[in-house]
Amino acid sequence: MEEKSLQVIVQESGIEETKAQYLLDNFQEYFAIAADWETKAKAIVVTDESQVAEMKMAREGRLFLRQKRIAVEKARKQLKEQALREGKAIDGIANVLKALIVPIEEYLDEQEHFVEIKQQAEEEARRLEAEKALREKEEAERKAKEEEQKRIVAENERLRKETEARQRQLEKERAEADERIRKEREAADAKIRKEREAAEAKLAEERRIAEAKAKKEREELEKKLAEERRLASMVTCPACGHVFSTEEKQAELVV
Repeated sequence: MEEKSLQVIVQESGIEETKAQYLLDNFQEYFAIAADWETKAKAIVVTDESQVAEMKMAREGRLFLRQKRIAVEKARKQLKEQALREGKAIDGIANVLKALIVPIEEYLDEQEHFVEIKQQAEEEARRLEAEKALREKEEAERKAKEEEQKRIVAENERLRKETEARQRQLEKERAEADERIRKEREAADAKIRKEREAAEAKLAEERRIAEAKAKKEREELEKKLAEERRLASMVTCPACGHVFSTEEKQAELVV
């Protein structure tokens, strides 16, 4: 049963008959041992510590199967290493042959498809030329855009400077106008003040002259009135013809 399973595995692998027989020769014995010990192991049943013989037999069987398992692993590694070496050798030979055949095959392919290859090359050249023209156009547009941006920046800077210069000039002119107006206002105020002071002085002088004139006229009037009173008080004595003032006469009578 186990031997048949090994044969099935080898057959299903699809390897050639010689190598298949080689695998059977190397592993067939282990399948037989495994089948034999499958039966023997089931016959050993330990249920009590007094079964020393059965436990000893189990140990011997385990160690025997361990040796076979190790031998199987060793055979597996050896066969696999050999297969790897064979695979490397096959790959090396195939690579050498491919290196010889591929250039010839490619050359013949170029001759066979000369028209297609030429058309593809021409199409590729046109595509590259179109891409180059597109790149050059895009580069020119980019440079033009950069130049335009630089021009706009420079123009904005020029306008900014001109605006600042005009602003400074306006501020200067405004300051000069303010200063001129201030001076004119001060001069006008000074003129008005001077004229007012002159008018006040003139008015004061005229008032002083008028008051002096009025005082003088008042004094002259008082003198005139006094003289008129004096003259009015003069009396001529009919006996002696002496002229005297009634005021003087009254003064003598008082004395």
